[in-house]
Amino acid sequence: MAHTIVIFGASGDLTSRKLVPAIYELHRKGRLPKESRIVGFSRTPYAHDQWRDRLRQSTAQFVADAFDQSAWDAFAPSVFYHPGDIENGEDFVSLSRFLDELEGPAGAARIYYLSTAPRFYEPAIAELGKAGMAQQSAGVRRIVIEKPFGVDLVSARELNEVVHQVFDEAQVYRIDHYLGKETVQNVLVLRFANTIFEPIWNRNYVDHVQITAAEEVTIGHRAGYYDTAGLLRDMFQNHLLQLLTLTAMEAPARFEADAVRDEKVKILRAIRPMRPEDVAANTLRGQYRKYRDEPNVVPGSYTPTFGVVKLNVDNWRWQGVPFYLRSGKAMSCRTTQIVIQFREPPHMMFPEGARNIQEANRLVLQIQPAEGVQLHFLTKVPDAGMQLRLTDLDFRFRQKFAAGIPDSYQRLLLDVIHGDASLFARSDEVELAWGIVDPIQAAWDHPGPPELALYEEGGWGPPTSNEWMQRQGRRWFDTCPVL
Repeated sequence: MAHTIVIFGASGDLTSRKLVPAIYELHRKGRLPKESRIVGFSRTPYAHDQWRDRLRQSTAQFVADAFDQSAWDAFAPSVFYHPGDIENGEDFVSLSRFLDELEGPAGAARIYYLSTAPRFYEPAIAELGKAGMAQQSAGVRRIVIEKPFGVDLVSARELNEVVHQVFDEAQVYRIDHYLGKETVQNVLVLRFANTIFEPIWNRNYVDHVQITAAEEVTIGHRAGYYDTAGLLRDMFQNHLLQLLTLTAMEAPARFEADAVRDEKVKILRAIRPMRPEDVAANTLRGQYRKYRDEPNVVPGSYTPTFGVVKLNVDNWRWQGVPFYLRSGKAMSCRTTQIVIQFREPPHMMFPEGARNIQEANRLVLQIQPAEGVQLHFLTKVPDAGMQLRLTDLDFRFRQKFAAGIPDSYQRLLLDVIHGDASLFARSDEVELAWGIVDPIQAAWDHPGPPELALYEEGGWGPPTSNEWMQRQGRRWFDTCPVL
């Protein structure tokens, strides 16, 4: 079946940096359906050839060595542009006529991709409905909505209501690019395609779980957005909670959209609600010392650039096992990782001096940038008496697989084309995630406990983070991945 991908906000950065390079790569690999077309829609008055030339330059830049001029020459004729304003209903009528002419009598499956500022989501969806462009009587119609999906539970519910007035839930694909990463999907494969991990993936063997998303860059040019959105909305509500659900969920009966998402929703429902009095005890926040000097940051801003949230999953598998979610800017290195920290053996027969630091086994799932898995375990040091040392088994994707790891948008766009919503958030999933984050955000919106601790750039956050963890008899896995 022919497909038409309509990108709203086509002149924006996401389109040139991620979307079109991903679609081009799918074309180059022979994975796009035949007669696939890309139509850009934005206010900038480009002609078709102008936009194609602009995209050729940006695609060559972002796919680098994978760019092939002959492949682009074959791809470019399927790229079109239609100028228009999202807030002008007549422009949607004009777009609808253009698409009908482009697709011909046979029609095509359509994917509407909202690559716009979030404030344009509602008007774009409403105008698609008014123009009759969401009805599936003429063929498949799907819509892709970028994060953030709302800024809190109330706004997420309102946006869901607007969406559902025009599109059925089965037509809606709420995208989080983290879920398209090969290593995120590998969490499910590691757990459910191997018999050696699942028997010990529970409260009987796991002491705690750490999920960290650290960035070494500062806020820089993003301050205008970030100082309003904040860390919880930027990283916790979507990326980190998604990683938590994949880590903690039960095995679905089948790898299909509703079965996978049902299990993720069960985990979100099982997370213990955070009462106001719990926030001070179970969260930390910090700000790198020079944050308030960044351009466009409000003077005296209290916006955290570092945060920790301790969550409890109240179900049979995870009762009593804390999940520590941590994220920060201006950190020691860029890394996203899941650490499964196992319990110590019930009895240690070796003398206390056999190892310098009490450490148990841990499994480290490196999501990015050193994609891979490490299993840490104790071994005897040769020719040193009964001395033990923690060592590891190390698997890295880039060493074992010759093909490069594709950008996450390639996988996610292909899933939308094929109608597979397994890696996309459902409406109830989004609302439950906001329900977890909102009470924390409400407490963080005001000065008070937990105090906003300052920290220097290039470390692992404020010293209070280590002290807080030590009081619980635990410590952070603060190790930059080996690239």
